Amino acid sequence: MPRARLRLSVLALAATSLACPALVPDQDTSSDSDTGGADTSTSEPAPPDLPPPGPEDIVVATFNVHLFFDTVCDSGQCGGGAFEEAYSQAEFDYRADQIADAIDALQADVVLLQEVESQTCLDALKERLPQFQTAYLGETGFVSSIDTAILSTLPLIEIRSHGKFPIPLPDGGSTHFARDYLEAHLDAGGRRLIAFVAHFKSKNDDDPERRLAEATAARELIDLAVDNYPDALVLMGGDLNDVPESEPLQAIEAGGGAARVAAELGDDDWTYVFDGETRALDHLYLSTRSGGGSFVQGTARVLRDAGTDGWGGSDHAAVRGTFRVGG
Repeated sequence: MPRARLRLSVLALAATSLACPALVPDQDTSSDSDTGGADTSTSEPAPPDLPPPGPEDIVVATFNVHLFFDTVCDSGQCGGGAFEEAYSQAEFDYRADQIADAIDALQADVVLLQEVESQTCLDALKERLPQFQTAYLGETGFVSSIDTAILSTLPLIEIRSHGKFPIPLPDGGSTHFARDYLEAHLDAGGRRLIAFVAHFKSKNDDDPERRLAEATAARELIDLAVDNYPDALVLMGGDLNDVPESEPLQAIEAGGGAARVAAELGDDDWTYVFDGETRALDHLYLSTRSGGGSFVQGTARVLRDAGTDGWGGSDHAAVRGTFRVGG
């Protein structure tokens, strides 16, 4: 069963552009002509519409936090349009607070994360989110890598890394997962929950064959987990960088063996905006071959901050769903 959830006082913050030189907002000390500088607001942002889980339910979410770098410039090239950022300590603390508040507001037992640079970043989140007893980073191992990670209120049984193993390309040859494809086995009240965390090849410098290879291998590993643990609840989620009906997602869903939970949202399943076009790139899947549980219909949510396209300062929205452990 899920552990009791600890809710922090702050919900989602407004999105902040990481391209802005000053990540930490300036403090406005000027007086207001109408209020004398006093804050007369008594309202708080409305919490998201999150269906309460039952006692046997597990809430799972996936969230691409967007380039959460630490304070060290590993590449030697930071800022000024370079890929890597090296935050000041104040900027890092602000970003860690922002992401932690957004994760806490998800009210989830398992959170699948993407674009976390280092153990320092994950440790900062765990320090701010003590309800998560399990925290693991899928370190890719190259300079300024942005990695997958998992946070969970559930105890960890074991974790497996699939990032460095070769996977076949559709037209021959081999590749590997763009980021670590983590397989976390968790203890859900005496039952096994297996959660896979994915972040497939992006469409920047696109390589659709590699993304298809990732999706095909991801589904094979899901099926292998089901074969080895037929009574487990088996899930997969992450930023898959492709949309419903694409070849990679069709490979995951082949034969009806995996169900995309946000499909029930219709056109409101989008998690990213590119050139003014909404796209569903972040997904949660349930293995329908596993006998360890089910998706609770009507609980899929895509969470976005008010007035923005993303969640918690990210350019991606988060996806959340509730799953029932057991038959």
